[in-house]
Amino acid sequence: MVKKKLFLILNILTFTLPNRNLMRTLIFTLFLVLPFTAICQLRFHPPSTERKPVTDSLHGYYLTDDYRWLEDKTDPRVIEWTQAQHDYTQLYLQATQKVHQGLREEITAYIDRDYEGPLQKEGKRKFQTIKKKGDKQSTIYTLLDSVKVLIWDPVKLDTSGKTSTSGAAYTYDGERAAVNVQASGSEITTTYIIDTKTGKPLYPPMPNTFGIQWTKDQQHMYITLRSPEDVKLQRPLKTWLWKVGAPADSMKFLGTTTDAKNSWFIYDNRYSDVSFYGTGNFNSDSVWMKKTGTDEKGVLVYASTKYQAYPSAIGNKLYILTNDNAPNKRFMVADVAKPEYVNWKVLIPESETVIENVEVLKDGRLVVQDKKDIQSRVTLFDSLGKKIGPVELPEIGDITGFGYDREEDSVYVNMSSFTSPAKVYIASPVDFKWRLFYEQKIPIDMSNIVGEIKFYYSKDSTRVPVILVHRKDMKLDGTNPLLITAYGGFNYGIKPDYYGGYAAMINRGVVIAEPGIRGGDEYGEKWHENGMLLNKQNCFDDFNACTEWLVREKYTTPKKIVAWGGSNGGLLMGAIATQRPDLYKAIICAMPLLDMIRYHKFLIARYWIPEYGSSDNEADFRNLLQYSPYQHIRAGVNHPTMLIRTGANDSRVDPLHAKKFTAALQNNPGQINPVMLYIDYNVGHGSGQATKQRIENTLVDYEFLLNQLGL
Repeated sequence: MVKKKLFLILNILTFTLPNRNLMRTLIFTLFLVLPFTAICQLRFHPPSTERKPVTDSLHGYYLTDDYRWLEDKTDPRVIEWTQAQHDYTQLYLQATQKVHQGLREEITAYIDRDYEGPLQKEGKRKFQTIKKKGDKQSTIYTLLDSVKVLIWDPVKLDTSGKTSTSGAAYTYDGERAAVNVQASGSEITTTYIIDTKTGKPLYPPMPNTFGIQWTKDQQHMYITLRSPEDVKLQRPLKTWLWKVGAPADSMKFLGTTTDAKNSWFIYDNRYSDVSFYGTGNFNSDSVWMKKTGTDEKGVLVYASTKYQAYPSAIGNKLYILTNDNAPNKRFMVADVAKPEYVNWKVLIPESETVIENVEVLKDGRLVVQDKKDIQSRVTLFDSLGKKIGPVELPEIGDITGFGYDREEDSVYVNMSSFTSPAKVYIASPVDFKWRLFYEQKIPIDMSNIVGEIKFYYSKDSTRVPVILVHRKDMKLDGTNPLLITAYGGFNYGIKPDYYGGYAAMINRGVVIAEPGIRGGDEYGEKWHENGMLLNKQNCFDDFNACTEWLVREKYTTPKKIVAWGGSNGGLLMGAIATQRPDLYKAIICAMPLLDMIRYHKFLIARYWIPEYGSSDNEADFRNLLQYSPYQHIRAGVNHPTMLIRTGANDSRVDPLHAKKFTAALQNNPGQINPVMLYIDYNVGHGSGQATKQRIENTLVDYEFLLNQLGL
């Protein structure tokens, strides 16, 4: 082991010492005079980065960007710099980190295991996602005469395992499927139409697809196309109607938008002869209704620049779950003959809890799933919206999903807990007598782990929930190693779900903390709004307030706190690193948005303008400038040790954010702690990784975190 470490150090010094004789002399000296522990505390000296200042004038401000040149991923100098940074990171981590015995095996046991998902019913057919131990990717099976038959395996397209299934859409009768695949996590997909009894492809594959839906007649498809050029040039996406099997150039254009921050949509209804189409973004939409299969314009049923409503139709009724003038949502109904918003009537009014889902039963009764303090429940109402009472659940736990099969008149509930993985129960809505339909078994020891929901107060006295998962013998003595993580955006919140993926860390004594910071959906749309646009700073304040609370409550101390976040959560990590570097020992900042002044100019980021704003607008610019991590690196400040991760094929968040932030921190006067760039050349934003990739990437993260925690 000592020889291996010294060999790695020799490689690291290759990056930093121009004279090879000097390098040999230094290594020989290390062998003679330094103990192994001293060698492992190798000085961090990454490849240098040239400053090439570019100054912009925005709304009366002059902003200088020293690393604008790193934005061009096709520039040979950027390619060389990126590879050198990544190689140095790998060597430095290998030379300085302890290897935790058994960690790889524990991660492998969780990721590479036999998995059979719940049965999915389409018409009279049943399908199942299956991944056997040793498989590189998940596969799709169908049941024929109670025998499971393999019909789709993406590894047959790419034996490396780097091509994955990103979705499957079935015809209403289940006889055909449109299967999307992506290569190396690029999220640029190709669609294969297959026969679901044989798995045989029926037509040539269609490249550059994004959204696919079968029409109600099962002879056509709604297809939204997205090519790499569309992403690069930020072009609005176009949706087409395709006669399945016809030449692609015969597709009929249906709609698009004028700005890539918006999207065009259309969908049919299985149980009604009307279709809905329109435009929308993350926060609002406008919807038209027309007769299915016609070219008529139809009637505008809803339009808002602030709220959302996506109607569904059953027979001659429209049902709408909306946040329109109801931040916690309300459930409304209208006649198909009079579908306009002015004719909508409230069936389930808004209340103090947040409505998550409503299912309309055959007899007209309503099953409502809502949540209070991030915990879900199910309640039964009659057809007029009068409350009948709570639905007794099959066990204690959180509801992760609730559905209704109208054709077989059965209700399904998905349940899990902090220590128990997913179970699916089925019942008749006549009596709600549950029976186990599906149970996921995972070979992970959770016997000494417990989870709880606590509450703390943020900087402005807002009450915020936090999930804490830890060993049962954890003591509140202020010495526990702790990992804190959050997302805080786009209406995506926390739930008391299964935490088995963290078991390898928890069983080693790490406390996991996940606060439900503003920007998510924990308390409805107001909670989201209070963490977006001009209120984005609340997200960072909530996160830091949680960290301070954890210290006050004797869970831990700043020297034993590491943080992790990705994507929008990567923005969060950049913000806490630059605003409160004193609170965190180390941070993993993954697939991050960090230059918020220029983020909207790259890839699909215009979609996120409704969430963050845009520096093209002066008010937004002034707000973004207040927190944008790249512009908030303070000279002379030593920021926490950081592992900044990105994927080379990311079509969502451009890797330029990770590169520029790494360069700026490494060249910041006063920066002592290592700041490392780790780029995975075979993934994008994170989805679609092969089994081996998932294991290796998880191992990189966990080894880094455990070493930083001193474990």
